[in-house]
Amino acid sequence: MKDPIFAGRTAITGIGTSIPPYKLEQDKVFQRIEDSCKYHSDLMRWARRIFRQNGVESRYTVEPDFLRPAGECRYLPDGPGVPVPTTAERMGSYERESVPLAVHAAREAMADARIHPENVTHLITVSCTGQFLPGLDSILLQELGLSMRVNRIPLQFQGCHAGLKAIQLARNIAESTGEHTVLVVCVELCTIHFQPPTSRDALFGASFFGDGASSCVIQAASSRQENVFLLGQGHSVLVPDSREEMIWRVGDHGFDLYLSPAIPKLLKRFLREEIQFLLDDRELPFLWAVHPGGRGIVDAVQDLFALNDAQVSFSRSVLKHVGNLSSATILFVFKEMKNELVKQRKAQAEGISLAFGPGLTAELLAFTYAAKTESPEESRSESMYV
Repeated sequence: MKDPIFAGRTAITGIGTSIPPYKLEQDKVFQRIEDSCKYHSDLMRWARRIFRQNGVESRYTVEPDFLRPAGECRYLPDGPGVPVPTTAERMGSYERESVPLAVHAAREAMADARIHPENVTHLITVSCTGQFLPGLDSILLQELGLSMRVNRIPLQFQGCHAGLKAIQLARNIAESTGEHTVLVVCVELCTIHFQPPTSRDALFGASFFGDGASSCVIQAASSRQENVFLLGQGHSVLVPDSREEMIWRVGDHGFDLYLSPAIPKLLKRFLREEIQFLLDDRELPFLWAVHPGGRGIVDAVQDLFALNDAQVSFSRSVLKHVGNLSSATILFVFKEMKNELVKQRKAQAEGISLAFGPGLTAELLAFTYAAKTESPEESRSESMYV
């Protein structure tokens, strides 16, 4: 019988992802940053270090302007005083570009779960990089052919941990009756907020954030499902005395991000206790779906729990190939993990998912990958003979 800490009555039955068409090679982005920093030699030395060590090789953007020759990019001009896009312009880009990415990811998730649009009872939309009304949730209802009576729940401006928070909320909804089917859609356009760097801290965001969307279907587990993530117990925790370590504010020329380099050290100080609380002193599982908020965060988790390279390979691969996509990233990690487990013909494995955001906030969730699931009746029947 499955351990209830790791496997509850609901599951992620389908996952979808999408990325925009414009690929940013890390060396090309650095060239644009270099042009923007040429009047600040101290920033240039810091930028070179960050770009070499952050674990990113490529990212994607909705903005073709980033592909223009160095010095001609409006977001990263090569001199002081050159006008850059206003927040209003950036929100216009968000409204125009976020919808097709979200639609593509949602359709892929529903196809993977083998459900029809009319099966969806709840829609959770997640984003922290843009806003408009009527919102993404109302547009998705029409674009996806969902019922106009679907319960819409937008999670706005929460940060990188919000994707995993949405999964936990969807689990609670689906478990409430066993008849609800929840569609989660995350879309983030981080690159539209790139600005000429004026400090070391401002360089972090420009060095590893990218654009993309992800989606998943969460519903009651049944014996008809294959290759799913059964959702176990989870919780959210606010780290004391850490509110200044990650800041995301609306500015006149986009959203202003501050990331403290001390975040990995903070994680090492509090995370072990939270994992023990989640697992109730059980042994650590093999699977780890860690939000790759940066190379230092993945390193911190790996070091703290003595994980081998294979256990954090999914997080590192996502960071390497698409960067940090804020709330959308965690489902990219789950998708890559699922593909590998299917390839290995793994029958079952327990795991933990972690994501971190402003607050500092940490989301933790235990789960079980299952190549084949069993109905509640089958589970009860099995337990009679244990």
